[in-house]
Amino acid sequence: MSVKQTDNQSFIARYKSLPRNVFALSLVSLLNDTSSEIIYPILPVFLTIALGTSPFAIGLIEGLAESIASLLKLFSGYWSDKIRRRKPMVFWGYALTAFTRPFLAFTTTWPQALAVRAIDRIGKGIRSAPRDALIATKILPEQRGIAFGINRAADNLGAVIGPLIGYILIVTIASNPDKLLIDDYRKIFLLASIPTFVALLFIVFFVKEQRTSEVNKKIHVKLSLKEFDPNFKRFLVSISLFTLSNSTDAFLLLKAQELGVKSSMLPILWMLLHIAKVISSLIGGDFSDKIGRKRIILSGWILYSLVYSGFAFADSEWQIWLLFFIYGFYFGFTEGTERAFVADLIPEEKRGTAFGLYALAFSITVFPASVIFGAIWNFAGPTSAFLFGSTLSLLAAILFLTVKSPSSAYIPKS
Repeated sequence: MSVKQTDNQSFIARYKSLPRNVFALSLVSLLNDTSSEIIYPILPVFLTIALGTSPFAIGLIEGLAESIASLLKLFSGYWSDKIRRRKPMVFWGYALTAFTRPFLAFTTTWPQALAVRAIDRIGKGIRSAPRDALIATKILPEQRGIAFGINRAADNLGAVIGPLIGYILIVTIASNPDKLLIDDYRKIFLLASIPTFVALLFIVFFVKEQRTSEVNKKIHVKLSLKEFDPNFKRFLVSISLFTLSNSTDAFLLLKAQELGVKSSMLPILWMLLHIAKVISSLIGGDFSDKIGRKRIILSGWILYSLVYSGFAFADSEWQIWLLFFIYGFYFGFTEGTERAFVADLIPEEKRGTAFGLYALAFSITVFPASVIFGAIWNFAGPTSAFLFGSTLSLLAAILFLTVKSPSSAYIPKS
């Protein structure tokens, strides 16, 4: 399939031509994220009200859990390259999450909650890089953008469906929806675990991994940056610098509250963001196949910079709603496209390790990004903090200009 043919094909035609694995793994992401997003919005309240957890402990729980996941992505991606098997690691990563998540209903102290969340995130760390490598397998370069775009859209759709189901469960289960009892939380946590178990069935019956003598053959792969060319390393540095500008979205919600968005409307605002993510993930992935990954990623990063400048000077509630919707397009233009760009740059036998390094490049600066942003907010105010993020993201975009698009993306072996 040539690029010219890709341009002339409709989105629906290209969508239908994708391998079954793309749809199966996207449905798995949808189910798992639906489960996660039922729990996530009420988890902080459960920890503080029901378990008496301090804000510091909540930060410790989430920070440690995400750090574990990010570090494991590197090793799981490398190991999937070494053994040339992706599906088992994807299955066991989701299985660990599925069998751990229900135990959240039985926690009585915050260290127990920390253990459950950490093991849940270990599952994410095991599955993520092999899953992305599996999505990229046997897909032509001109299909990679739309493939990863669909996967990210499905994941973000789970973040729309999950809170809706969570709201329905709250008003159905709780005698007083405004003040949940411990038993109410536990029932919701148990019911929220069901979609992840359904996702395991889809992995078993619908996700396929070709087993040939070549696939089963062990290939010598080293867990080292020396295995990759300078161009890919510049891409990783660009990602790290950009992530340093990308603080937690909790600060955006704080800004929204300061400008008059009611607490009861914050879930709706959050849902609007994810609706924009779903729409733009499909658009961004499709366009990256047609006009190039680099242009779409740059567009996303520049859009991020403009949005953060907007938050710096926003002074009314309607501007917040508009900015949140536009902010969703940054995610849609970059999340799937960056993964497709990794697949373009790296041959299949090293892709698991490459996706792990990509996750690591993100993780090493995501925590200090929020610390720095929060410190600037405290000492100089929110306007300075948002302008700092805006400026740093532009610098990252300039650095990304030095990354070369591959003259010919790696084509899968038939």
